[in-house]
Amino acid sequence: MKRVDDFRLRLGKHELVPIMIGGMGVDISTADLALEAARLGGVGHISDAMINTVSDRRYETKHVKEKLALYKYNVLNEDKSSVKFDLGRLEEATRLHVEATMARKQGTGLVFINCMEKLTMNAPKETLKVRMSAALDAGIEGITLAAGLHLGSFALIEDHPRFRDAKLGIIVSSVRALQLFLKKSSRTNRLPDYVVVEGPLAGGHLGFGMDWAQYDLATIVTEVIRYLKDEHLDIPVIPAGGIFTGSDATGFLENGAAAVQVATRFTVAEECGLPTDVKQEYFKASEEDIEVNQISPTGYPMRMIKKSPGIGDGIRPNCEAYGYLLDASGKCAYISSYNREVAEHPGARKVQVWDKTCLCTHMRNFDIWTCGQLTYRLKDTTLRADDGSYRILSAEHIFKDYQFSTDNKIALPEA
Repeated sequence: MKRVDDFRLRLGKHELVPIMIGGMGVDISTADLALEAARLGGVGHISDAMINTVSDRRYETKHVKEKLALYKYNVLNEDKSSVKFDLGRLEEATRLHVEATMARKQGTGLVFINCMEKLTMNAPKETLKVRMSAALDAGIEGITLAAGLHLGSFALIEDHPRFRDAKLGIIVSSVRALQLFLKKSSRTNRLPDYVVVEGPLAGGHLGFGMDWAQYDLATIVTEVIRYLKDEHLDIPVIPAGGIFTGSDATGFLENGAAAVQVATRFTVAEECGLPTDVKQEYFKASEEDIEVNQISPTGYPMRMIKKSPGIGDGIRPNCEAYGYLLDASGKCAYISSYNREVAEHPGARKVQVWDKTCLCTHMRNFDIWTCGQLTYRLKDTTLRADDGSYRILSAEHIFKDYQFSTDNKIALPEA
């Protein structure tokens, strides 16, 4: 009976264990988690989501404080078009995080950065170009473009000296999305080095509507593999979303996938950036506790645990400090929802906003608990202590369980 370790992912000159840990922001995919994946021969991701905020937390910079001081005059103004990111600071934050990560890298695997294109930051093209270019300058080995794929992303960095050296991948949820990207980027004469096909059971933002349950990862992967074969394009296909066991992964590999991308089981790894008490909430979650809602200001459906503290919390928009979701006109859907509730409840010390959330603030504070659909199965992957808490596992334990397990078994830790 085959297992994941019987296969290998080939990316150029690299031969890798076909396990990729997906990028989870904000600093949930820590450098430690990505480096463990690389040490073990696979592919790990850090995330550039809210990178200035991550820089302040990790490297004692003061980007957020100084940005707030610069734009504090605008806090009560609904028009946020003047609130801009300093591109030099954005470059510095990205460079610091990537350089610090790559300086510690060991093993034969690779470290990539997950670049969330839906973080438009009031200047979508300018900020995206800086983030990608700075990561390449700092030595990142690959970039995965995710969360609102921009069809012109490759063109933004085609003049970079590492444009054809670093691995560049995209995340899609349909053949149609892949076709559009390949057509748009064809003028750069640069194909993606890999395509992650994210299905409807994934965590966080989804590439589907609220009819997500009508779709199936295996079907979409088969369609993508067939399309690439028909077009004579040799691009590795990597399924993602709901791949919970090594046997799940092996099934995809036997059917033509080059690797698998996994994340849910690593949310409760020791190296994951979620606070310990939040990891325990993930373990305790039941299937009924997981929902797909539309509270993200991005417009994309989002999967999370229902009792996330950020749901319904009507805090004042923090765009002057953060503002990662401001579109090219300086607008965010949460601002409109918040102002509507304030207008409807004059004199209230605090309002509740249920239809949208201040995603920047709540993700920064780990108060929106995004998760995969199979999070409720995490309790079956570990042991429970007498006090009711669940043992947190190492990333190495989880990685090797994927790599070597068979018969849909999950390797529990030693008692």
